[in-house]
Amino acid sequence: MNKQFAVFGLGRFGGSLVKEFYHLGVEVLAVDIDEEKVSYYSDYATHAVLANGIDELTLKQLGLRNIDLAFVSFGENIESSILTSLLLKEIGVPQVWAKAHNDYHSKVLYKIGVDRVIHPERDMAKRIAHHIISKKIIDYIELSKEFSIAEVVATNKLHNKSLLDLDIRARFGCNIVAYQRGGEIVVTPLAEDVIKEGDILIVIGRNEDITRFDKKGV
Repeated sequence: MNKQFAVFGLGRFGGSLVKEFYHLGVEVLAVDIDEEKVSYYSDYATHAVLANGIDELTLKQLGLRNIDLAFVSFGENIESSILTSLLLKEIGVPQVWAKAHNDYHSKVLYKIGVDRVIHPERDMAKRIAHHIISKKIIDYIELSKEFSIAEVVATNKLHNKSLLDLDIRARFGCNIVAYQRGGEIVVTPLAEDVIKEGDILIVIGRNEDITRFDKKGV
């Protein structure tokens, strides 16, 4: 059964989510208080709804019973973001993710039970910074304050060496959980798998361990 999503707030971030879901062929409910935005995104959303105020009655009328995950993205309207997130949790939406405007907003969202808080500008800044500093890191996603996952390009230093030979876990404390060669992705690779120059390694570990691996291991 295909998952169904809802996006509350059709600003730059929320609107981009709706378009991305559309291109992926995923059902999405789009909600905003701005008639112009609702009209525009009606071409991309399965349902686009104009709601002048997000309250418990409105949410119940939207019929969110089959929604698997709701995104709350109200820009700088912190009060609407918090209240909507709280109501979505209370009516039983399994997963609620919310965009945070600042650290205070983020703390409140976590306190009321939001499952994941997103800082789009901060997250993107970190990914760009790591990409600029290291020619080998092509993507970097922070999973928590301590742990991240990175896509690292294998250099000639790793060419024709098996994962057992490289022993990255013992040497650097991080794990290669998958690698990509051309269009093929190998998930949970075996110890005897041989790495080639140009392979994209998906590495997970503590931030400092990934940095050490990038500087000395690849």
